[in-house]
Amino acid sequence: MHMSTLCTLVQDSLASSCEDSFTVGLWNRQSAVNKADFISAFSTHSTLSILGLTETWIRPEDSATPAALSNNFSFSHTPRHTGRGGVTAPIKFHVVVIYCPPGQLGTFLDELDGLLSSFQEDGNPLLLFGDFNIHVDKPYAADFHSLLASFDFKRLVTTSTHKSGNHLDLIYTRNCIADNSLVKPLHISDHFFITCNLHITASTPPTPLLVTFRRNLHSLSPSHLSSVASSSLPSTTLFSSLEAARATPPNPWLSDVLREHRSKLRAAERKWRKSKDPSDLSMYQSLLSSFSAQVHAAKSSYFHIKINNAPDTRNLFKTFNSLLCPPPPPPTTSITADEFATFFTNKTTTISSQFLAPHIQELIPTTSTANTPLFSFCPLSEAEVSKLLLSSHPTTCPLDPIPSHLLQAISPTLLPALTHIINTSLLTGTFPTAFKQAQVTPLLKKPTLNTSLIDNYRPISLLPFIAKTLERVVFNQVSLFLAQNSSLDANQSGFRSGHSTETALLSVTEALRIAKADSRSSVLILLDLSAAFDTVNHQILLSTLSSLGITGIPLRWFESYLTGRSFRVAWGGEVSKAHHLVTGVPQGSVLGPLLFSIYTTSLGPIIQAHGFSYHCYADDKQLYLSFQPDDPTVAARISGCLADISEWMKEHHLQLNLAKTELLIFPATPTLQHDFTINLGTLTITPSSSARNLGVIFDDQLTFKDHIAKTARSCRFALHNIRKIRPFLTEQATQLLVQALVISRLDYCNALLAGLPSCTIKPLQMIQNAAARLVFNEPKRVHVTPLFITLHWLPIAARIKFKTLMLAYRTATGSAPAYLHSLLPIYTPSRTLRSASERRLIVPSQRGTKSLSRTFSYTVPGWWNDLPTAIRNANSLTTFKRLLKTHLF
Repeated sequence: MHMSTLCTLVQDSLASSCEDSFTVGLWNRQSAVNKADFISAFSTHSTLSILGLTETWIRPEDSATPAALSNNFSFSHTPRHTGRGGVTAPIKFHVVVIYCPPGQLGTFLDELDGLLSSFQEDGNPLLLFGDFNIHVDKPYAADFHSLLASFDFKRLVTTSTHKSGNHLDLIYTRNCIADNSLVKPLHISDHFFITCNLHITASTPPTPLLVTFRRNLHSLSPSHLSSVASSSLPSTTLFSSLEAARATPPNPWLSDVLREHRSKLRAAERKWRKSKDPSDLSMYQSLLSSFSAQVHAAKSSYFHIKINNAPDTRNLFKTFNSLLCPPPPPPTTSITADEFATFFTNKTTTISSQFLAPHIQELIPTTSTANTPLFSFCPLSEAEVSKLLLSSHPTTCPLDPIPSHLLQAISPTLLPALTHIINTSLLTGTFPTAFKQAQVTPLLKKPTLNTSLIDNYRPISLLPFIAKTLERVVFNQVSLFLAQNSSLDANQSGFRSGHSTETALLSVTEALRIAKADSRSSVLILLDLSAAFDTVNHQILLSTLSSLGITGIPLRWFESYLTGRSFRVAWGGEVSKAHHLVTGVPQGSVLGPLLFSIYTTSLGPIIQAHGFSYHCYADDKQLYLSFQPDDPTVAARISGCLADISEWMKEHHLQLNLAKTELLIFPATPTLQHDFTINLGTLTITPSSSARNLGVIFDDQLTFKDHIAKTARSCRFALHNIRKIRPFLTEQATQLLVQALVISRLDYCNALLAGLPSCTIKPLQMIQNAAARLVFNEPKRVHVTPLFITLHWLPIAARIKFKTLMLAYRTATGSAPAYLHSLLPIYTPSRTLRSASERRLIVPSQRGTKSLSRTFSYTVPGWWNDLPTAIRNANSLTTFKRLLKTHLF
């Protein structure tokens, strides 16, 4: 890396100080030789705690300069073998001083990424400063900014730091705050002397984990134990000097043989330290080498077995977490299971008590919208039940009599009985009472929250496996009926075949980008509902189902399914008494999201009446509006729309949480500022610069830089953890972990990144490069192209292209959501041409707009039409994916 010598001066008093604020200095000295006395005196005069120097030009044989710099300071000088760079870090936090020579960056960014990746993002403060020789306002600095943003570094803004007026000396911080910067010109250097205050928040040391284990005590003689205990106990006068021992988690790979070997090793060490005999030292070193080799082999075997025995990605993720981060002990709280149950019940009751009795005739149309009503369910054969059982994920609930995977294993024996239960329920319109009880586990919303406050917990509902299997039968038949009658909202993507969070966000993002290309501003509102599933009114829901054509036995089945439900809370080894539910759809159920989507179908026309567009994913609602930048009525239209939505929510017994509702404004141009707030009653909604939307961070310029930086940080943390156990993993096991924990994050909703410049997505590419090197345990300078070919990985840009072209294929073949068809219209020639059978897409004209180059509807048709005809005309999605991946390689 292009770094100069690092010099860090730390005052001796800092090590023992408990202060969390001190002064830091940075200076490009342009040779510290023969000027050390001035540097030391000036640092003392400026009351600096830390001073970072670049371009010191101190050679290894020079001892006078370090000695002079050590006056009143602790001096650290760690040059590389090439004389160009080094790293020193104080104990309390990390400090990195960098010098980059002027000129082309070369491999500087790649090596800086490797260096910063070596610092675990564990909350410890990190100070990065030095002479970067990068003009931060120039276009070529975009990659540099993106890289540091991906590590969550914040830059301290200063005046120019060089006599030419440039900002070359930069200060970046992470997990600490720098302020009160002061830049002082000094005549003996072209670079100015920079000082600032650094504030560090002291972190609380983690509580050691508690370890529980079982021993077989049945055969133990009480009399023998009593005699042994009596002879072993010290005198009572010694108890006052005893300190409480802290339990430490045992290493699972340590066998009895290794423990015996470790005991011999410690005995040999004690013998050598006592005798100082060279022969004892030789014996100790021999045992140490042998023990280290055995531990390495044992750890390798342990991790290999654990990773390879994980049956799927979900269990692989849990296994990986348990290996690196053992589960913490249960939170210490005095809250009981009954108190949790009462709290969860009262929360729903308090919200529901605010609403008046519903007027069904006014809310729900009395005439059915279905061409052919659903009068009955179709019974299933044993083969269909078997297929449904084996294809379901074997989630096990404490209410299940046997584990779900065991039930699947013996399903041939139980098929007649299970088929009878399911068909009896379908034909009689009765949901079994035994399936109506749920077990709820309180879960802390965030690990950092106070465990003694009951408001910081959310309920996690668990339902029996057979109950969810029966729900899945009804879900399939009702979904088919609703799709045939087009009864579901076209803008609802939650839990529908062919729909996903990616397609939902793609629809919204494309509308915002097209408006921006048309010189219009846009506003996006992310609605938040309080306990949405829990306050659904059963009478309104059943009437809504009836209006959609669900009558007769199916309607009676849903009434039986909703009524008579109860739950118990399991906490701290106790189970609360049963609490009955009179509102809501079951959380954690198969039918819950579908029923909620049906329940809120009539909200769409309310939103559209105000000129807004909208999209939904289950209970996540987002509405957006594009307008001319000088439109003065926007704030009033937003307030009116939210007021009507709030009124609709009250009529349908739902509570809109305006305090958590997000508002984003996307200006037509980067320099345009829209300054308005939304007042609704006593609440005021102010615009945010960014917000999380279905797992993707939206920023007000639609650059997705915040999302890319967040993704890079989470992937880097996963790589850091995998790197800890990499010496004990095979290539295959490492590849499984990397694909499950890193590549999946890189691919999530990456179609939104289509059309973005390569410098924006470069942090993701650097993560993938590091992942490939980690799989093969290669150093950071190794070229990744051969590694990608071996792994069959496409680079990030190609992965984005692969995802978007796959959506294009689904659109061309009619299997994509309806709202994507309007974005990618099929080309149909006006007369008979050979191109009519080539499955081409229409590329929109850019006439009349600023630029459509970054829109999905302009970028993807061009990519699609450039594909060979044989790939576009593939007869299945599987064939298309295979041919496309070969083509992109």
